[in-house]
Amino acid sequence: MNELITWDFRWHKAALISMITAFLSVPLGTYLPVECGYENGVVENMQLAALALGVFFCLRARNHRTFFVFVAMVLLIMILREVNCGRTLFFAKPGAVNEFYKWREIPYGWVARVLFGLYMAATAAFFLFGKLYLQLVEVLRKTAVPVWNVLLIVVGMLIGCYGERVLNNMIVEEFAELVSYVALVGAIHLYARCRSGVNAASA
Repeated sequence: MNELITWDFRWHKAALISMITAFLSVPLGTYLPVECGYENGVVENMQLAALALGVFFCLRARNHRTFFVFVAMVLLIMILREVNCGRTLFFAKPGAVNEFYKWREIPYGWVARVLFGLYMAATAAFFLFGKLYLQLVEVLRKTAVPVWNVLLIVVGMLIGCYGERVLNNMIVEEFAELVSYVALVGAIHLYARCRSGVNAASA
C-alpha cells in the first residue's frame, strides 16, 4: 500500500557509528600519524571493509535481488576506485612514501583504464536496459528512508571536501569518506533485508 516514500527518523546503528566517526574525524586528523591517511593505510582499509560488507549485504538481499546485484556492482566500482584499480596495491615507487606509478608509466597500464571504463559502462547499461529504476522505486517505497543515514552520507562528503581543500589533511578526508561509506552500507542493509512493508528493524 505504500504509494509514497516514507521517512524514518530513528537512529540506526550504522548512523550512530557514522555520527561518532564524523565528530572524531577532525581531532583524529589532527593527532593521528599522517601515515594513517596514506593509500593502503588503516583508514582506507576500514573503508574497503565497509564497502565489502555492503557487497555481502547486497548478495544476501531478501528482495529485488537483481537490483541489489546492480548495487553490488556499484560498490565494486567504489572499491576499485579506492585502490585505483590495483595501481596503489601493486605499483608503489621503490624507496618513495605514498607514491605510485601512473598508469601511463606502467606497461599496458592503459588496459586497466579501458577495462574499468567498460565495467562502468556495463553497470550503467545493466541498470538502464534491465529497467532497474523501476525496482529502485519499489525498494524506496517498501522501506522508509533512513534520514540520518542519508544526512550523514552528505555530512561525510562535506567534511571530506573541507579536509582536502581547506585543511589539506588526508586523514580527515579519509575519515570523512569512512563516515559516508558506513552510513551508506547501513542504509543498504536496511533496504536489502526488508521482505514486505516498511522495515522497522534497526541496523
